[in-house]
Amino acid sequence: MIGCGWAARFVMHGWDVTVYDPDPQVPARLAVVLDRARGALDRLYDQPLPAEGEVEFTDNVAAAVSDADWVQESLPESLPIKRDLYSQVQGTLGGATPLASSTSGFKPSDLAVDFIRAPQLLVCHPFNPVYLLPVVEVVPTDITHADMVPSATAILTQIGMKPVVVRRELDAHIGDRLLEALWREALWLVADGVATTTEIDDVIRYGFGLRWAQMGLFETYRIAGGEKGIRNFLTQFGPALEWPWSKLTDVPDLDDGLIEKITAQSDEQSGHRSITELELRRDNNLVAILRALKKTNSGAGKLINAMDARLERETNHQ
Repeated sequence: MIGCGWAARFVMHGWDVTVYDPDPQVPARLAVVLDRARGALDRLYDQPLPAEGEVEFTDNVAAAVSDADWVQESLPESLPIKRDLYSQVQGTLGGATPLASSTSGFKPSDLAVDFIRAPQLLVCHPFNPVYLLPVVEVVPTDITHADMVPSATAILTQIGMKPVVVRRELDAHIGDRLLEALWREALWLVADGVATTTEIDDVIRYGFGLRWAQMGLFETYRIAGGEKGIRNFLTQFGPALEWPWSKLTDVPDLDDGLIEKITAQSDEQSGHRSITELELRRDNNLVAILRALKKTNSGAGKLINAMDARLERETNHQ
């Protein structure tokens, strides 16, 4: 899904894309994702996007990257699988072409072991759906070419994304480390019988999730500190961090009993809808939220406004 999302993001912003994947079902999957991206982006932007790029499928991965301006690897989270693919393309990869990995957990230096084009490799980790959610974590290594990061962030910005350069590589980058902490606590709440999957999701989607969409974590807590700001918040609530509220890094045993419990609750919560229905519902809600943020030029809405302004300038200059 991440690979198809990347392809849709590039195609919808005018890039020709060559897809390599041995799975024969991928062309059909990508067609579905492209249709979904068209419907979403047509409603998101007020200005027309560039003419769609073309999609080509190939069974030769080395040939696929030979004249590429960008290579995005979205393989499963396995170092041997990823490194094997890199070894297949290092002979044909262009000298100035970024090889970006979608990995959510691995450091780029771990990916680059025995890769002769290591200075061209970096992590560009997005969030699903890639064609709608703009943030992408850009993680270089100590030996990444000096011009690779600014070149990569320029391309990502051109296709409507919000690149965030991670200052130091570490496992799971930024986003997934934050999500892991929340996920761990949620698992404990279910395991301890405190709340169901529905109740936990309700607290997020009816509560702080709405705040996070526009101002994130630190700005939210700045407001919570009142007129005295974040200093007052930290002084008032900081001591609570030492109280035994959180399970910290203690993880519940995901045995058959807990897995069955979570599965049953999740089925009761969402089992009446197919995954396709849930994805369409997600996209419709994201477009509505993004357009609401667009009206106030807040959060990701500011990025949509900037993209619309650029698209309008490009249209007027044609």
